[in-house]
Amino acid sequence: MNDLIGYIKETAKIALSSILKGSEYDLSIFTNDEIAWLEERIYLKNEKPYVECISRGKEIQLKPEEVVRQLFTKKLIDQYGYKGRIKFEHSVQFGRETKSADIVVFDKDRPTVEYIIVEVKKPKLKDGKEQLKSYCNATGTPIGIWTNGGQISYYNRKDPNYFEDLTDIPKADQTLADILKERFTWRDLVIKDKIPNEGKSLKMIITEMEDEVLANAGVDVFEEVFKLIFTKLYDESKSKDDKAFIDRMVRRELKPEEIGNYERLKEFLKNIDDNDFRVLEFRNTGQTESDLKKKIQSLFDEAKKKWHGVFPEDSKIDLSPSHLSICVSSFQDIKLFNSNLQVIDEAFEYLVNKSSKGEKGQYFTPRHVIDMCVKMLNPKKGEYMIDTAAGSCGFTVHTIFYLTGHLFENKEISAEEKEDVLKVFGIDFDEKVVRVARTLNLIAGDGETNVLHINSLIMNDGMRQPITRIGF
Repeated sequence: MNDLIGYIKETAKIALSSILKGSEYDLSIFTNDEIAWLEERIYLKNEKPYVECISRGKEIQLKPEEVVRQLFTKKLIDQYGYKGRIKFEHSVQFGRETKSADIVVFDKDRPTVEYIIVEVKKPKLKDGKEQLKSYCNATGTPIGIWTNGGQISYYNRKDPNYFEDLTDIPKADQTLADILKERFTWRDLVIKDKIPNEGKSLKMIITEMEDEVLANAGVDVFEEVFKLIFTKLYDESKSKDDKAFIDRMVRRELKPEEIGNYERLKEFLKNIDDNDFRVLEFRNTGQTESDLKKKIQSLFDEAKKKWHGVFPEDSKIDLSPSHLSICVSSFQDIKLFNSNLQVIDEAFEYLVNKSSKGEKGQYFTPRHVIDMCVKMLNPKKGEYMIDTAAGSCGFTVHTIFYLTGHLFENKEISAEEKEDVLKVFGIDFDEKVVRVARTLNLIAGDGETNVLHINSLIMNDGMRQPITRIGF
């Protein structure tokens, strides 16, 4: 009989992707080796895929949810060292009702006390986080994880109302405090960037933060999120020398196809010594909420001086210390100076649209349409371009990319290229979108911006300059 099972196991060769087909689960957070490990252990029983459970040691049918649970448990054992501390379907009491948590890791010194709870049953983040919060609150568990195999979120339960994002979870020989206080540089930000690692977009992270925190914060969501993005961008810009060093190392040591492979890039960066790198400041490192707010406000004040004209000099961060603490934790592991500026562009467009779309007769052109129009108009170096109703400056930014050839890439712009960039102008009467546009142009144009807060329907002496070509 064992020989028969062995034969079936050898010949089944079922791809996990076929089991997940049609579901909302994915495998993108797992490595090829982890996926191969599970696929090699699959066998057929009554024409259905089965496997021996990594935790319970009994045979189980592999459904989409179970695929993710088996793979993530292997990660907990191999990568984090939690072997012998894991239980599936752990009972959680809710008054007279009992529910089962998908995966529980128990405390090292108190083997009956829950330390980490993982939710995989709910494949959508919003549903999964609500379920996870209920389990953590019922048990007092300090760390929660939600994943559907394609996206993942790590949380620290601060109190029943607020869960702060974590960069990662502690390994078996670490504490939560160790994770919070870890030295964090530009190299770490590239390796742990939440967008590729967790399968999320900046827009998705902002909407999650809106639902969980900002809806009850009593502030202008657009203003406060924009302040944080602006401050985070400035903090990253202060590490430009470290970024340049890494870029040189990558170009020198890796092949072009390896640079495009994020997993290979991460492995390479882990071997770079970053002891001389600047430590990023836009981070929640376990200090008091009041001290964190002072640090972020100081960083915001520096950013306003460096990139003047985006915010008034007297503007302050209006989020309360507790709300700010959670928002910083949500943003701190996102690399905004990304190789694809569309990550930021999409989020800004969402914020602007949410704040004012249609209220003042404003309707923004989709980015793919802008890209097509710029290609059709074919602007040349040395020519001027002005958009007299620029909005969030999609046309000007795309023109800059077109002229420099750095399509959505944050590369250094040469002095010669900068001359062309400084001939690209944007005008709009809405102060909010002008600030968004200036920020996008700061990134795309290497620190310079020609975005003016003017009503283009009213003659202005400051604009009576000869323009040799008007586009858009």
